[in-house]
Amino acid sequence: MRKWIQLALLVLCFFCLSGAALAASAVTPDGYFNGIRLAGKVRVVDSFPDLRVQVVSAFPDLRVQVVSAFPDLRVQTVDYFPDDIGQWQFVDYGEDFTVQFVDSFPDIRIQFINSFPGVP
Repeated sequence: MRKWIQLALLVLCFFCLSGAALAASAVTPDGYFNGIRLAGKVRVVDSFPDLRVQVVSAFPDLRVQVVSAFPDLRVQTVDYFPDDIGQWQFVDYGEDFTVQFVDSFPDIRIQFINSFPGVP
């Protein structure tokens, strides 16, 4: 009986740790993803992007998406001086990085907001 309890605890720990790994954000706490600083001028492209981005809503439907519905980054669109992490200025040329908006298999998930951009 004692071995069954140890096995059950081991399985429970495995699932808890794997869930935590899935919930971990791809964006570092200082606002980088694969060496790309997530602030600045952004150009939207249809192919060969630096980042594949999925936009999530402010109130995700938790019945459909449990972990993936929460954003990795809160983004505020600005017209000038996109200096802070999460401030993006959309441009046609002279970009700092490129993004492609996708519905599945994103690199990061973002939420468009009006104030307080950055890593949640």
